[in-house]
Amino acid sequence: MREVVAHLIITLDGVVTFEAVHDAVVRMSNGKVAKDMARQLAQEDAMLLGRKTYDAWSQFWPSSNIQPFADHINSVRKYVVTNSLKEVPWGIAGNATVVSGDVRKSILKLKSQRGKTIGVHGSPSLARSLIRNNLLDRLHLMLFPVVAGTGARLFEGEFVSQKMKIVDLIRNQNGVLAVTYRPTGHL
Repeated sequence: MREVVAHLIITLDGVVTFEAVHDAVVRMSNGKVAKDMARQLAQEDAMLLGRKTYDAWSQFWPSSNIQPFADHINSVRKYVVTNSLKEVPWGIAGNATVVSGDVRKSILKLKSQRGKTIGVHGSPSLARSLIRNNLLDRLHLMLFPVVAGTGARLFEGEFVSQKMKIVDLIRNQNGVLAVTYRPTGHL
């Protein structure tokens, strides 16, 4: 069975959307961290995106030359989890599909198909929902040693206590950590 792996960039104060520290995060994405990003991308052949991430990414990535990300993001199959959109065009590639209705059933069907991992990039609301519904197999966090102060946090609002087990840890010389967790159930 394929695994669903959420990849999120996170600050020390738990912020996952952070305009204030964006430039610092970009400058620090080097060395072992950059190699880990490339390794993670090579393991997936599909992506799940939340609607907000889709809205932003579909305007940026189809015409981007930022490599290796642009080629990867534009070439893999994308599934957009949304109940508000009927069509999800993606530049000239046209390879995005709407997932709506019984999302759990749709994701379980995707997981049962042959292929590599299914990545969830950005999309903190979607990542939370996947964890809540026991659909996330791994949570890959790139923890940057910066404090954003404001912005959306990964675990906001009511959330059932979860246990997580570290399955991989990479430390960059500049203090960035890439930590991969596997959910192991409720406390």
